[in-house]
Amino acid sequence: MAIKILTEDLIYEVLSVVTEIPVGKVATYGQIAALINRPKNARLVGKILSMSEYYGNFPCHRVVNAAGRLAPHFVNQRMLLMNEGVIFKDADHVDIKRHRWVTDIEY
Repeated sequence: MAIKILTEDLIYEVLSVVTEIPVGKVATYGQIAALINRPKNARLVGKILSMSEYYGNFPCHRVVNAAGRLAPHFVNQRMLLMNEGVIFKDADHVDIKRHRWVTDIEY
């Protein structure tokens, strides 16, 4: 019997963490997974964020991969981050060392 992993509770748990990311900061998929006590589920976080528009308006543009790379199909992500003062190392990578959201939980 398969266990349903993607539940409404999990979706809202991920999205509630995303709402806490401050303006001008970014978090990684792995960081969010660790914050919800699912450290091996970074891809699941990405899946949830790709569907976030069905649940409301969330600042998903503040989530990047561990290297600071933008989501490949998120056309406005760079512009939204630049409007918040986020600096880029190149066209596709945020300066993660400068803009990573620091939380009490390390991942």
